[in-house]
Amino acid sequence: MKELKQYHLSEYIQCLEDSGLLAKGAPEILGDPLIKGLTYNSKEVSEGTLFICKGAAFKADYLREACSRGACAYVSQTAYDVDIPCILVADIRRAMPYLADLYFCRPWEELNLIGITGTKGKSTTAYYIKAIIDDYMAAVRGRESAVISSIDVYDGVVKKESHITTPESVELMEHFRHAVDSGITYLEMEVSSQALKYDRVDGITFDVGVFLNISEDHISPIEHPDFNDYLEAKLRIFSQTKTACVNLDSDEIGRIMEAAKNAGSVVTFGTKPEADIRGYGIRKDGMDTIFHVACDRFDQEFILEMPGLFNVENALAAIAIAYVLDIPVEYMYSGLKRARSSGRMELYHSRDHKVVAIVDYAHNKLSFEKLFESTLEEYKGRKIITIFGCPGKKAYIRRRDLGTVAGKYSDMIYLVAEDPGEEPVENISRDIAQYVQAQNCPYEMIEDRGEAIKKAILETKEPTVILITGKGNETRQKYGREYVDCPSDVAYTKEFIEEYDRTHG
Repeated sequence: MKELKQYHLSEYIQCLEDSGLLAKGAPEILGDPLIKGLTYNSKEVSEGTLFICKGAAFKADYLREACSRGACAYVSQTAYDVDIPCILVADIRRAMPYLADLYFCRPWEELNLIGITGTKGKSTTAYYIKAIIDDYMAAVRGRESAVISSIDVYDGVVKKESHITTPESVELMEHFRHAVDSGITYLEMEVSSQALKYDRVDGITFDVGVFLNISEDHISPIEHPDFNDYLEAKLRIFSQTKTACVNLDSDEIGRIMEAAKNAGSVVTFGTKPEADIRGYGIRKDGMDTIFHVACDRFDQEFILEMPGLFNVENALAAIAIAYVLDIPVEYMYSGLKRARSSGRMELYHSRDHKVVAIVDYAHNKLSFEKLFESTLEEYKGRKIITIFGCPGKKAYIRRRDLGTVAGKYSDMIYLVAEDPGEEPVENISRDIAQYVQAQNCPYEMIEDRGEAIKKAILETKEPTVILITGKGNETRQKYGREYVDCPSDVAYTKEFIEEYDRTHG
């Protein structure tokens, strides 16, 4: 990272005061140190760091460790008995983005920033628009775009697997700074309801803000108490967006369009005749999906090689973004044709084509409905086996929704571990199972995902589609409070289809 301008502690205090976040008047400070670091992780503290006391589980021991490592002041909602200045704030979460914005010198202002929210399709849309932008940038000799998604993160410096949809504001601003310093001019990112509700993206203005769809999800005591809270969090994106792209085919479109008035301007997409970017003529051609798009600039055929008829919705969103960014249609076409999204609708089949396995991240009601709708349309007459689970102590409504949808359309279900955290896998599976049983669908509880995938593939006797959902290409499972390394569903699927082929000549 390039050398950043450094600000004095008094300037951070002034920033918080100007934002109305100081709990009481500015504290007295002896001297006015330059702030050389900003973090909420005590293990990352070095001399001259401004330390943030964040989280419901914060312990005074973390602050004492930060002091021992050289922290020169701390920001907190609570004063502690330590020998460095305390900056008391009314809301630590709201304070964090302002601190990060100042420390990293407002890097988002130097990017074409694309924010994508919705219940389903954020990652796929991010990678569709990334492919379009990257084709365009290659043609004009620019840098490939940066991306922050639930699959992975690339910012020109860091490339890593992701385990959260939208990072905390300090990490987010650091990614923006890396991108700017690397000469990157476009960044696409997923924006979760939690990021919007808990202020991770406060202070940022998106050049393009996308609203894909909405359906009940993330309803739990630690996420959103009800659907209205979930939707209201999502709608916040418009108040910090220059141009909104809205899917006219979404549920709750009246409320969405009303909230979209908070954006500078609105471009609509979808299959309705009044959409600015209108998709029509959607059909399958072998493994490809063909569709047309009409708007005031072009009427063009597009090809998606990534499986799933429902991905046309995500492609229309990407085309709408590219339209707003004035990217020529030739790059929309080439980008979408080659686009892939790791762990999303990844298709594998045995040599005899009896086994078709689809690995997908589908993990909520809307994504399950779209997945089964597409599978029933594209693989008529095949048996359907579904392998899935639900996370521990969150999004409880998924257990009912996924159990009901999968039970309705599957011939067999294997209930497996999916980030159980501090809740026993057996309890989660039994909770889901009651809804599967209500649909009269047979099921088996197998905690180990690899074991379930192996059984489903190797015991196939008739033409079958195996839907392996929830984890995609992720290589860690959350048990307790820790993440445990494990093979991905993609790796398991490849391994056991190869074994099937060896035993079926």
